[in-house]
Amino acid sequence: MRILIVLIPISLILLGVAVWAFVWAVRSGQFDDLDTPPLDILADDPPPRGQRPPEEAEDGAEGPR
Repeated sequence: MRILIVLIPISLILLGVAVWAFVWAVRSGQFDDLDTPPLDILADDPPPRGQRPPEEAEDGAEGPR
């Protein structure tokens, strides 16, 4: 039973840290936009600098240039 004297304050401190972290995340805007991040993965990446995007062949049979 003596261990409860140690474990209860430790658990209350950890609970306080978790509540503080949640409040900090809400105030800093971490939960403002929950809809667009899952859609960002579907967007195409821009071509690397110095390269132009590949042109589509009209008949689809043309190989690389």
